[in-house]
Formats: sequence, structure tokens, C-alpha cells
Amino acid sequence: MPWVVHRRATSRRVSELSLRFVKRRSISHAARSQGIKSPPQGRCFRRSANLVLYWQDEQFVFENFARQTRISAEPLTCSLLHYCAEWRTFAEICSFLGEFDDSSIRASLKQLCANRMLEIFDGEAPKPNGLQDWTGWNPAAGFFHFSTKDFPFAENPLEDFRGLRRLAKHHPMPVPLKRYAHSRKTKLPRGQFHEQFPKVLKDRRTWRMFGKHAVPLEALAEILRLTFGIQGWVQVPGLGRAAMKTSPSCGCLHPIEAYVLALRVKGLRKGFYHYNAQRHELEWLREGVTRKVLEKNIGHQWWFAKSAFLIVMTAVFGRTRWKYKFPRVYRGILLEAGHLGQTFCLTATWKGLAPFSTIAYQDTQWEKWLGLDGISESVLYLAGAGTRPTDLKNAHMGALRSA
Repeated sequence: MPWVVHRRATSRRVSELSLRFVKRRSISHAARSQGIKSPPQGRCFRRSANLVLYWQDEQFVFENFARQTRISAEPLTCSLLHYCAEWRTFAEICSFLGEFDDSSIRASLKQLCANRMLEIFDGEAPKPNGLQDWTGWNPAAGFFHFSTKDFPFAENPLEDFRGLRRLAKHHPMPVPLKRYAHSRKTKLPRGQFHEQFPKVLKDRRTWRMFGKHAVPLEALAEILRLTFGIQGWVQVPGLGRAAMKTSPSCGCLHPIEAYVLALRVKGLRKGFYHYNAQRHELEWLREGVTRKVLEKNIGHQWWFAKSAFLIVMTAVFGRTRWKYKFPRVYRGILLEAGHLGQTFCLTATWKGLAPFSTIAYQDTQWEKWLGLDGISESVLYLAGAGTRPTDLKNAHMGALRSA
């Protein structure tokens, strides 16, 4: 019987692999065993702990979200994987799938292992990789986090924008408003905002053009300290010290770390740094990358590659998981990155710089540059800034118009 499997390519397109279980002929066990080469002694198979099954259109999909592999297959696959909840030998699997030929089972197991649906024990148990720490949050949080990594962004963002303009002709851009037309209304005083803080709020933009001058190290230092720096400590009875920052954090646990890619900062060597939030220091990690490589790994957004520095926000999940054992708190970690991203943009605006933020990046490559495993600590958000250009045409979305 045919058992067709599809594998997701890096472009998210599905390529086809073929698994076939062939029914046995009516021959004796002795005759069968003579022509079948046994697998190495001690080899066993077990289902991956990070599988999610669902239907997508007409396909029955099996996804290992932690390994970013996906196949579609017949329901028989589900029975086999369920049977392999514990380590099973090849002979045990052949016995379970008694009506199928051993050679076809072996070929199918090979493909299931290649696509990370099954793990192999071959005399040495798989090494722990940190995924077991996600157990309490899986599959909900882990499925979302890992399956959305490394999205293949369009190589030509301008062509993507032209596609949006074509779409808007027959399906207009949604209006960001909601109204209750028949409800009772209460007019609110508008006030006159002339102080510095309202001006900073209203001046914030996502900049896509930058000046050629370097950002002063002092400006970067102030932005880091006010956004990510520990402002002080409070004693929590029975628990210990909790850090206080300018943005809120679930349980005051602050899982977000900040890394800096310096491109054009006066008095600072180009390269990757970690920001020490307590000592207010930059810790050198490694050399930087070329602009072309950077463009490729920020969703081909070449304009951001011309900024003066980038901030990489990562999450150390174990800090939050220490208190919160349930998956909903993963939302909280994403919200914390959002709080910090806004604080960063407002602070950079206050310093007269041109900030931006983006989630278009290749997760695995950034994690490799920073020396992260992508499991216990993973990249969540990118931001950055440069000096403001003298020509403001196309530098951002434009000046505010009265509401």
C-alpha cells in the first residue's frame, strides 16, 4: 500500500518523499528471515516528544515543531508513532506491522528518522538538548515558538509592496478603528500637549533612511541603560532580590537580554556585544558581518542594514519558567519584548535618533552569531537606530496629520 510523505522545504513549499509499506507474501518465517538483513544489534526507535498532528486541507500533517520538519502521511503513520511511545526494536515494529514486508518497513523507518519523527537508539542514548525543559509549556508554546522560526521572507521587499498595492485596489487596507454606532457617547477633553514627553510620543516613527554620521557612544549608552539597564533592586520576602527596570515583566523575572551589533558607533569597535544590565557594560563577543550578509538575515530589508547599530532581544526562558509552569506565560514574554521595543524607540527618539524595530530576521543565523542554542535562549525581536538623514523624503511614513 502506498504511504506518501511530504517534507517542508526551507521555502515552506512541500516536496514529495515516497514511503511504501509493501504487504508480505505468504512465505514461512524461516524463508523470510534468510533474505532480510537485520539492523545493527541494539538499535531501537522511539517517537519524538515534540510532535503535533493536524489536518491541512486534504493532508494529514505530522510536525516536529522543535526540529522544524513536517510531513504528510497516511493514518497508519499515527499508529506506528503511537506504538513507538517507548523504545522499540526493529523486530517489535515488524511484528506490530505484521502484514507488511520488512524491507519496506525499514525504508519507511529510515525516512521517519530523517524527518525527525522518530529518534534512534544505537547503543548510545540521545544527548539532552534542553527541549525537555519546555515540557510544561508544550505543545502550545513550543509549537508556536519553534514552528514560526526562520520564515523565508521575500528577497525583493519592494515587489512585495507592489503586490500589496494591487491587493488594495480590490481589498482596501483595514481601518484601525472600531465604533459602537448606537452607544451613548461621552466627549473627552483633548488637552494641549506641549511638554517634552508627549512630543517624544508623537514624534516616534519607524525610520527607513539614516544619516551617514556615527551615533555617539554616549547616546547608545543612555538608550541601553534606560531601556534594558537594572535601575535598582527590591527585596522580595522569602524569595530574594528582584531587579527593577523601566518596563514591566511577568513576576519581575526579566527574561529579556540585549545584544548589540555595532556598525557605526563613535568610539566602539564594529561587532557583536552583550549588554551587561547590572554593570552597564558592553561585553565583546565577536566580529560583525558584512552589510550584504546582514541584509539577507533581516528579511532583505536593505535600508535597516544602513543603520548605525542593531539591538537583538533574546529570551532566557528558564527565568520565567521558574515561576510559571503553564504555556500562557509565553504570551507574557512576547509582550515584554514589545514593552522594551517601545521603550527603546521612544528613548532613541528622545535622543534625536532614527529608530526602528522588526521581526523579519533569520532566527537560527542570529542565534549562531550570538552563540545561543535557540532552545534555552532564543532571539525574539530586533531593533536599531541611526542618525537622522538631512533629506527626510521617504525616511519614514511622514508627518502626523490631525486626527
